[in-house]
Amino acid sequence: MRYDKVVMTEPSPQETPSPDVTNAILIVTGSHLRAEVADRPLAYELQSNIETWMQRHAQHIAALMDPLVCSDIWYINQTLLHTRPTISIGGPGVNGLSGYLTQQLTPALVQDGTQIIQLDPEFVDLRACIWGMNHKTTVEAVKSFTERYLESFLTAALNQVEPHVD
Repeated sequence: MRYDKVVMTEPSPQETPSPDVTNAILIVTGSHLRAEVADRPLAYELQSNIETWMQRHAQHIAALMDPLVCSDIWYINQTLLHTRPTISIGGPGVNGLSGYLTQQLTPALVQDGTQIIQLDPEFVDLRACIWGMNHKTTVEAVKSFTERYLESFLTAALNQVEPHVD
């Protein structure tokens, strides 16, 4: 395929809605190719789990939450996003945000030294970092986060009064 012959057209604003980040819960993956292949599908699965949780609890939810998946580069360069509840998936080697958060958050769960979940167990700081030493253990860490912490994280996000700011 010759790229000089491809015409790229921008979708009209009516076709592509612009997400409202004021209600976002961000799920951040690395921009590294390994992260795109391995971690982004996990992020979409977590996004689906959040949407399912919201549907199950819709009668009790007064605020809107919009789970959005984005790259670490986009997140890091958009300071408005830094105040939103954020879940970073993937290790520091493939996700720049995880590299930062591993220095900021305490480990909540370290399973056999291979799967790591870092977060504030009181959910005042609504940032979480989930990763493993390889893809299999990252999958297990995301599953552990979903089972152990997701509901508390989402409940805290709904009730958040003051967002965390670095």
